[in-house]
Amino acid sequence: MDNLSETSTCNFKTPWYFSTPLICILCAAWFLYGIPLLIGIILAILKSRNEKKLAAYSQDLSQKYADVQSLLTPEMQDAHKLQLLVNSLHEEEASANKNLADIKSEIQRAIEQKQYDLENIEKQISEKKKELICVDEEVLVQEFGLYTPQYDFASALDYKEELAKIRQTQKDLIRDKKAVLGSTDWTVNDSKAKGRKMVSDTQKLLLRAFNNECDDLIDRVKYTNFDATLDRIYKSAETISKLGSIMKISISQSYLNSKVKELRLAFEYRQKKQEEKEEQKAARAEQREQARLQKEIDEQRKKFEKEQSHYQTAFEKLQLQIEQNPDNADLLKKKEQLENHLSDIDKALSDIDYRQANMRAGYVYVISNIGAFGENIYKIGMTRRLDPQDRIDELGDASVPFNFDVHAMIFSDDAPALEAALHRAFEDRKLNMVNQRREFFNVTLDEIKEVIRQNFDKTVEFVDVPNAEQYRVSQKLRAEKKLSA
Repeated sequence: MDNLSETSTCNFKTPWYFSTPLICILCAAWFLYGIPLLIGIILAILKSRNEKKLAAYSQDLSQKYADVQSLLTPEMQDAHKLQLLVNSLHEEEASANKNLADIKSEIQRAIEQKQYDLENIEKQISEKKKELICVDEEVLVQEFGLYTPQYDFASALDYKEELAKIRQTQKDLIRDKKAVLGSTDWTVNDSKAKGRKMVSDTQKLLLRAFNNECDDLIDRVKYTNFDATLDRIYKSAETISKLGSIMKISISQSYLNSKVKELRLAFEYRQKKQEEKEEQKAARAEQREQARLQKEIDEQRKKFEKEQSHYQTAFEKLQLQIEQNPDNADLLKKKEQLENHLSDIDKALSDIDYRQANMRAGYVYVISNIGAFGENIYKIGMTRRLDPQDRIDELGDASVPFNFDVHAMIFSDDAPALEAALHRAFEDRKLNMVNQRREFFNVTLDEIKEVIRQNFDKTVEFVDVPNAEQYRVSQKLRAEKKLSA
């Protein structure tokens, strides 16, 4: 009903010539023989009459609206209001849908633009990667491949001698003027002598630049940047050739080959030195282990020999007492105890003698540290110590956050052989495929059990679930702190 009233009022339009600005303009033009003034007065009168008619019409319409309203029941009024509300909601929904469609369209255009930009960036990055060769210590962006050794010398000293030979070869090439090629027909001010000198000076300058760059690259070569360094040497020679193209100056192929050989020799020399260093480290560790074992054997022997002497003296005194009182039950019982003690000591001394006579005897251990390395990561090692737990405690000292847990401790007459057999069985499961002394394997305990029981002893007992007390308590405390926070 409200809409009806508004629509009817709106349909009663005021003519344009009744506008107040127009009437004012006509009245202001009275000087034009009074005609505009007269027209203005007439229009003003007509406008006044029109406004009165409009007011009367609006009043009459309002009265009709009020009459109609009075005839409507409350239910009809509510329905009318509800209809108005529905119409308003429909209009809002249409407007919202239009806005949503506009937003979706804008988002789609933005996504398409970003995808286009991203594709361009990725294309540019790909192109730059092809051009990029980085040998910087801090930024390494080029993937490296596995290096295949070109030389197989037995020791680092052999590599060092070969390096000295190749450097002497380079000196010979420089002395014989075969390191850098150049034009011999170059002239300066119509002088061939000056031309040759200019070419020679330029050759020396470019050769010095090439040697300096090669020396820097060779000094910094390592496993991860070898391929990049090799490419850099070739590109350096190529750059020298471009700089000297006018004089036909270039690094000779023989000299370039000698630098490549020097790079390979220098790299393999450092690899061999590191390998020998690791071997020496292992040998020193073995010596320390042997010395520690010998010290333990000496201390244990001294201890048991002292006890043996003590019990033997007591036994001899007791024997004299028994000879005087052969039927004394207490003396006989004490004699039996002393004999048992002496027998245990004899066995211990026999074991010590065996360990000293059989230095390959020892323990192969299987340990884990789930707090440090996670599950299914086991260290399979060997120790010759009389108490193997000392070695386990040593491994879990300060190098890892938690102590190691023992899953198996196997005594063997030839512990190194058993350890080697287990390492071979899981060769492809090593965490460190380069350093053989890193004895960690990504295997399951069941796999280790199977190898040991098939190749060594079916009676070996295993601890399936590690204690990992400190790790488990730490996890619980960490969880409690999160809950309380």
